[in-house]
Amino acid sequence: MTKKLISPAKYIQGPGELKKLGEHVGAMGKKALILISQGAAFALALGIAIQNIPEGAVLSMPLHQAGMSRFKAFLYGSASGIVEPIGAIITIFASHLIRPLLPWLLAFAAGAMVYCVVEELIPSSQHGKHSNIGTILFALGFVCMMILDSTLG
Repeated sequence: MTKKLISPAKYIQGPGELKKLGEHVGAMGKKALILISQGAAFALALGIAIQNIPEGAVLSMPLHQAGMSRFKAFLYGSASGIVEPIGAIITIFASHLIRPLLPWLLAFAAGAMVYCVVEELIPSSQHGKHSNIGTILFALGFVCMMILDSTLG
């Protein structure tokens, strides 16, 4: 059941990560207000790309364990990341149209991920001998994100 929920959520949430970057790059091309330098945009894109490596592995490893060849599982995991650059390229070219919709698109992506966490990940973390560890780590992660949100804006 987890594979059915997590995989589609990645396609919903993934393009949202690069939509904001695409909007900034689109603004640079139109000589509009530049909100981020090209170096910072590249660093952000690189960080997102590096973060996609474990996401691809999370999709590839269960496929390999289910009997798929390593190469084919690797291709499927790699192909799952192609949605993000496509979304960024579309956003760059359609930045003037996407800007008013961006809060709604990002809220939809966040909602898809929250749904997956609440529906699948939290209940599965409560099984087994050490179920309290998952709850404690969830609380620590929440506190860390709140501290980062309040200090960094």
